[in-house]
Amino acid sequence: MKKTQLLCLLFLSTLLFVGCAAGPNTAAHIATSNGHIAGFWLGLWHGMISPITFIISIFSNNVNFYEIHNNGTWYNFGFVLGAGILFGGSIEASSRK
Repeated sequence: MKKTQLLCLLFLSTLLFVGCAAGPNTAAHIATSNGHIAGFWLGLWHGMISPITFIISIFSNNVNFYEIHNNGTWYNFGFVLGAGILFGGSIEASSRK
């Protein structure tokens, strides 16, 4: 592969990945209409139920996959941990012989 083609491919790949980066959450640290801000424990729960919530959100506009009114890093950590508990445990169990 020529050097220019390789550089062009590298540039397009970088552009693709940067284009998929998440933007800022402008609703973080802002309470909902009832004064609630989601934290770590709610993030953990939302992560664990994320597959079910995703399927329901396809058919309903009243269900969201992710709580945007959260406290930032702790909610995100709980969400990722909850999803990891759900998906990571099943992968490890299926690899046992």
